[in-house]
Amino acid sequence: MERTGADVDAFLAGLPDAQRDDMVALDALVRTHLGSHERELWEGVFWGGTEQKIIGYARIEQPRPKGPPVEWFLVGLAAQQKHLSLYVNAVADGAYLTKKYAGRLGKAKVGAAAVTITDLATVDLAELEAMIAEAFATLDAG
Repeated sequence: MERTGADVDAFLAGLPDAQRDDMVALDALVRTHLGSHERELWEGVFWGGTEQKIIGYARIEQPRPKGPPVEWFLVGLAAQQKHLSLYVNAVADGAYLTKKYAGRLGKAKVGAAAVTITDLATVDLAELEAMIAEAFATLDAG
């Protein structure tokens, strides 16, 4: 995946109606914590070999288990076929923040660094925002 320089707002406007409102709402929520950091569209082959378009917020250097660190994003947002994915690549106390907030987010599936949302109305937005705020706070702590 790589940064494209494509217009994020145009990308959001072009999404199907069923996803656009939730993506725009999540984008606005993340942007309240973005500050002067970047908001960029990333495109290309993602983990698992699928073509993806992900809105990346705040460029970071992501350590890898093998090999050198890679340029990545702190928080990412993607529209999938049947759900939305929120990627949170922030760590606190040795674990991804998604694990810390897993039981507090409402109806969402939580993976290592991803939150899968099928219906935004079933997610606790206050807790989701708290997780995002804590993720951005890790930039200031580092």
